[in-house]
Amino acid sequence: MTLRHRIEQEIRECGPMPFSRYMELCLYHPDLGYYSRNPEQFGKSGDFYTSSDVHAVFGRLLARQFEEMWRALGSPPQIEILEFGPGRGLFAQDVLDWSEKKFPEFFRALHYSLAESSSRLRQRLQGTLSGHMQRGKASLSALPRGLKPGTFADLYGTSEAMPSRNAVARREGSLKPRGDATAQPMAAPGSAMDNPGRGKDTTSEVSDAVSTPRALAPEVAVIVFANEFFDALPVEVLSPQGELRISQKDGRLCETWHPASAEELGFLDRYSVHPEAGERIEAPLTGQRYMSQIAAMVERGFVVVIDYGYTRQEQLAGRHRGTIAAYRQHSACANPYQAPGEQDLTAHVNFTALAAVAEEQGMQAHPLLTQSQVLLGIGEHNQFADAFEPCRLPQERAKAALQLKHLVTPAGMGESFHVLLASKGIPTQTVKRLSGLTFGTPATW
Repeated sequence: MTLRHRIEQEIRECGPMPFSRYMELCLYHPDLGYYSRNPEQFGKSGDFYTSSDVHAVFGRLLARQFEEMWRALGSPPQIEILEFGPGRGLFAQDVLDWSEKKFPEFFRALHYSLAESSSRLRQRLQGTLSGHMQRGKASLSALPRGLKPGTFADLYGTSEAMPSRNAVARREGSLKPRGDATAQPMAAPGSAMDNPGRGKDTTSEVSDAVSTPRALAPEVAVIVFANEFFDALPVEVLSPQGELRISQKDGRLCETWHPASAEELGFLDRYSVHPEAGERIEAPLTGQRYMSQIAAMVERGFVVVIDYGYTRQEQLAGRHRGTIAAYRQHSACANPYQAPGEQDLTAHVNFTALAAVAEEQGMQAHPLLTQSQVLLGIGEHNQFADAFEPCRLPQERAKAALQLKHLVTPAGMGESFHVLLASKGIPTQTVKRLSGLTFGTPATW
């Protein structure tokens, strides 16, 4: 059975399907979802690339920042980095290798945990990080794939527990970053809204399934890292007509509209962003739940989120309304319903909503910065030696310079991606001295 047939069968049995459910099946069905099928599609022949594919300096610079965070925490004898959606593990490998080489004291204290939902990608991770795992410096855990039995049936009427979309397999390697400013929205884009309390949709039960696996004790300081994780969590889509649901007619998937839930409407009210005629706004309620549980888990430490997205101010200015996009074979696709399970589906991240949820759980959210500002802040004090030190030939230095330029310039990934940093249990003035926060002018919430 193809994923399209699986979706059509569920629609016949249960009625019109919330867009979040459709997105979840497309990305995270255990056997047929985009992130569950073949991990090789995330390599150089895949559909897009992430910062770790550009150059190892991305992980090296973040390793330098993580070491600073460890010192800001008082250089404790143990610290854990917990990465959500590590994909093939390139970033983790770069951080561990560079920390061992450059920051031996930090490396001795460090344990690197990876939370990944895809069984195929977990197998890949075991190979990539086998040396560090054998030495006890890294460990792997699975995020739960399904909701608790019966929860989705109670709300949506399906006959089986739905597979949960949770840990997004990190998308890596391809010819086009998903956050590229030239990417076009899909033919039926949605708009996202976040609210910690959701009501009737498929993601309302996800809060019970979200896992925050830690290898070390809860009181051990932790740095939670999520690179291009939140953009691939399922979202609801709202318009003045209500909530988007997927039905079928004449053998084709089609869109229908149903009354929005109280929590969806509450999200719109909370952020004062309501879709106007012809507009759609996404409600990233699943992402809100993830951030809520992650922030609650942190007793002392940091949360670092890197993704492409927007602030409330930008939405109020009429931007980022309808950001759902699909990527396939190195380019944006116009139709989210064209190839279920064979194309990546994403939605831009509402950073204002994520920051608000983190603060509700006792964290302090710091001013939003671009990836360019953060990387330049980390690297400027040693002229980006992390990129050029391994180079032996002029050609190698020239290549490294071009790759670094792509990571930090507006024409590359530097301005498309933003960095949200939240902290707990560390004085504000100490956090402000982190090198990644010292370059340029921060964005306004």
